[in-house]
Amino acid sequence: MQSPQSVTRVIHILEALCASTEPMSLAQLSRALQAPKSSIAALLHGLSEAGFIESIENAYRLGPRAFGMGSALLEARRRLQSPDLVRAGMRRLAERSGETVLFAVRDPGGDTITYVDVIESRNVVRFSVSMGDRRPLFCTAGGRVLLAALPDDELKAYFDALSPQALTATTETDKQRLAGLIANVRETGVAATVSEAAEGATGTAAAIREASGKAIGALIVAAPASRLEGRRELLAQLVAEEADAVSASMGYRWLGL
Repeated sequence: MQSPQSVTRVIHILEALCASTEPMSLAQLSRALQAPKSSIAALLHGLSEAGFIESIENAYRLGPRAFGMGSALLEARRRLQSPDLVRAGMRRLAERSGETVLFAVRDPGGDTITYVDVIESRNVVRFSVSMGDRRPLFCTAGGRVLLAALPDDELKAYFDALSPQALTATTETDKQRLAGLIANVRETGVAATVSEAAEGATGTAAAIREASGKAIGALIVAAPASRLEGRRELLAQLVAEEADAVSASMGYRWLGL
């Protein structure tokens, strides 16, 4: 019986070969997985015998059974609708955070996001928003993660046309500082706002991506500012984890191996 570590390494081997444009040698796989060559060699032998990989001139690439399984997985994923996958992630995030969770999409060609799904917190004091409500992109956590996901030329066009208006006393309206905030979101993957779109409301968001890598919407945890103290990093971690999980279920893979 294979150990849990061996099973994990098998998955990582297949992921590495899937991400590589060329066959990979034993040494390359050992470096990529940070595992001993002896351990990797034994797993490669088993995968080769099963037809999941093939050996070509002392290097390895995916075999026919791997492609067959890939097709089967794609078919299985097609049977699951994207809204169901997003909703499942929202439920997990609501349970883990205890706060209201939203899913927002950018309005086509517009400067706003629309909240298309909501799970409200069970707390008596909670952030409340209705499905269909719209907010500006520039001053919301969800809007900022979607802006960060835009190509550079589209983001520049957005800022060139932007005339930000304050919605609260603390709304950031300086375009240079806003550009800096978006740049930071690109680095961290998470956006956070406090009392910028609504007084006393906070948002922490991460993008959900489909298989192509395109951001299809923003997963947001919203909470009263009074409950944010000491929980900023935790909420950022939770929303990032669940956004990554939903994106993975849609077929998105970050090829950073």
